[in-house]
Amino acid sequence: MNVKKVAGIIAVTLLLTGVVSYAVYSMLTFHSVENNVKCHDLIVTIDKEVSLMNEDEVHVLLREQELHPIGKSLPDLRTEQIERFLRKHPYVKTVRCYHDPTGQVFLNLTLRTPLFVVMGNENYYVDKEGKYLPVKPGVTAYVPVLTGRVTKSMLKDELYDMVSYIGNHEFWNAQIQQIHVREDSKIELVPHVGDALILLGTTENYELKLDRLLRLYQQAFNVMGWNTYRQLDLRFENQIVATRNKEARK
Repeated sequence: MNVKKVAGIIAVTLLLTGVVSYAVYSMLTFHSVENNVKCHDLIVTIDKEVSLMNEDEVHVLLREQELHPIGKSLPDLRTEQIERFLRKHPYVKTVRCYHDPTGQVFLNLTLRTPLFVVMGNENYYVDKEGKYLPVKPGVTAYVPVLTGRVTKSMLKDELYDMVSYIGNHEFWNAQIQQIHVREDSKIELVPHVGDALILLGTTENYELKLDRLLRLYQQAFNVMGWNTYRQLDLRFENQIVATRNKEARK
């Protein structure tokens, strides 16, 4: 065999051996360093419109499940398990957990946003995706309240669409504090401002009914006063039947 070829083969072999040895050494060194690095901080960030959960509660939940990462070495961190656990929480929409080489663990949560709250035989929030969320004691979400004869089956039809419309409408979300479903399934709206109970009737053409009422508010109530009427009936086509307060007649 040609001497130059033999020398070339030996050189390549030595080079490959060196590369492999360095790679093995680097892996062992990195693994050793990684084993010695422990989590020293858990940084929780929560993206939310309504404060259904705070950072302290997340720490408590992880400790209760023995999933809190502080004090654990990097190979022992169970970031995927943390994600799976928190993803099951009714308030959590998305979750991402990861760490850096220094031992910091980052936990990013996005919470669901209640659109309205149902108060009756069962109390629960309904979010913007139609999911049911448990009501949390001590937490107030400033969203429309739905009361009366409300069932979850009713929330799958136009009732949900109507309440969503009110919750997403700048004026009506600020003006309507309660949506009440009577025993006959007719709907009443209780305003924040003014004394007038609003009789909506059914959900049929609810947008047209509310648009008519909005024009009345804008054109008449700012002149006549918001307490002139005790009842506004929207159940009739193309008209609003208004019943005046006794005091307003004087």
